[in-house]
Amino acid sequence: MTALWLFVVVALVVALAAWLQSRRNARQLAEVTQMFWQLKFDHGELKAKVDPHEPVAAAPKSTFVPLSSIKKS
Repeated sequence: MTALWLFVVVALVVALAAWLQSRRNARQLAEVTQMFWQLKFDHGELKAKVDPHEPVAAAPKSTFVPLSSIKKS
């Protein structure tokens, strides 16, 4: 009977340690995720400051060419 209680206590200690480790991992994951998105945002801002704003190229004008004007060879 003592061995059974000893097994139960060891199992509870292991379960408590696993639960604490999972909470620690969840907290670290949340922190790393927040740091990732902050870095992505900062990179976008810095890229916008560094990249020169190129003027938008004018759209090519479409011209009508009648088929009769094309010379046949």
